[in-house]
Amino acid sequence: MKKKLLALTMAGTIALTCFSGCGSSKEEDVQKSGVSKEDEEEGVALTVWGAEDDQVMLGEMIESFQKEYTEVAGWNIKLSMESEKDAKDDVLNDPEMAGDLFAFADDQFDDLLEGNTLHEITLDVDQVIEENGGEESAAVNAASRDGRLYAYPMTADNGYFMFYNNKYFKSEEDVATLDTMLKIAEAKKKKVSMTVDDGYYILSFFAGAGLELSKVEDGTNICNWNATDGEYKGTDVAQAILDITGSEGFKNVQDVEFLKGVKDGSIIAGVSGTWNAAEVEKAWGDNYAATKLPTYTCAGEQVQMASYAGYKLIGVNAYSKNVEAAMKLARYLTNYDNQVKRFKVRGLGPSNVMAADSEEVKENPAIAALALQSRFATLQRVGDNFWDPAKTLGAILVEGNSGKIKLQELLDTAVEGITAPVD
Repeated sequence: MKKKLLALTMAGTIALTCFSGCGSSKEEDVQKSGVSKEDEEEGVALTVWGAEDDQVMLGEMIESFQKEYTEVAGWNIKLSMESEKDAKDDVLNDPEMAGDLFAFADDQFDDLLEGNTLHEITLDVDQVIEENGGEESAAVNAASRDGRLYAYPMTADNGYFMFYNNKYFKSEEDVATLDTMLKIAEAKKKKVSMTVDDGYYILSFFAGAGLELSKVEDGTNICNWNATDGEYKGTDVAQAILDITGSEGFKNVQDVEFLKGVKDGSIIAGVSGTWNAAEVEKAWGDNYAATKLPTYTCAGEQVQMASYAGYKLIGVNAYSKNVEAAMKLARYLTNYDNQVKRFKVRGLGPSNVMAADSEEVKENPAIAALALQSRFATLQRVGDNFWDPAKTLGAILVEGNSGKIKLQELLDTAVEGITAPVD
């Protein structure tokens, strides 16, 4: 980890320092900056971990931060590349060498918190909660535990929805149900796509039908996807997936295949996320459109497909030597202006409700689709034992259950693996 950080610092680090006098008293300056008198006199050293694609933008934000908070004698802020999906592992591996503040996906929150690496947020807590939709909002819940805030919400765009080409799907009714979409694709000899052999996506069918999946404190999962009673049984959902994946208008694909099909015209609709929005829009041009996930037929009824809602957060390292200053910077990087900047520069959806409500954001098809889907979305909070059994279940269903395994037996096996004790 130390070698990795050194390499990143040498290759991708931006050291930004500014010096300025100030006209107010020292007591006022210290209160404003959130740093000690010693730091005010000697300067503050911070390391920021951010995604590779965000480096230039983050550098500009940091430079603006230093110009605004000139009461500190000398900021020494280093910006290093760190993938948001790898942040948890690298922080937990060596927290003392990790960034003072770092961006991460919200599904890493539990592990980071339980690893004692997230410092509780104490700067502008009430304002942050209000700006991100209040105590009951998913964005705030993604960054909280037991009523305490442990990270600053940064984006609200890490979920999935339905892209579609409106050359083929000409009305809202055409994309309201998966049945209709598949019939249109079949008639045009085209495909509607999704990655069913992946727990991230197959959840949409089971959760939509009201079946449960959650993680408990010891890291194990609770799952009733094999339920034999209730409004919808597990076998009802499994049969529905078999019917969908067996359609001539459906294709199970990974991201690379999805984009290939979009570009060559064979895929005219597909379940994916904002990370592919630019490429899809480029391929479809004026026919580019997006909306929430459709309903699907389960036990003869229409059931709304669910999804995972995803947020990106900025955490403050509990091992930081300059926690107060790190919070100051983290708060700045996630404020209204910088969430708007993220949208304009990188197309990232704001968690700040005022930013998300702007006309410019609402006119973005992918972000608008995420907002529609958010009513049917849940936070991704699952233990590691979920992924492999869910993938295997999806793969068997995509292949048409060629082994003719009884669906109840298939689901019982999957749930047994999903809920297995953690090693």
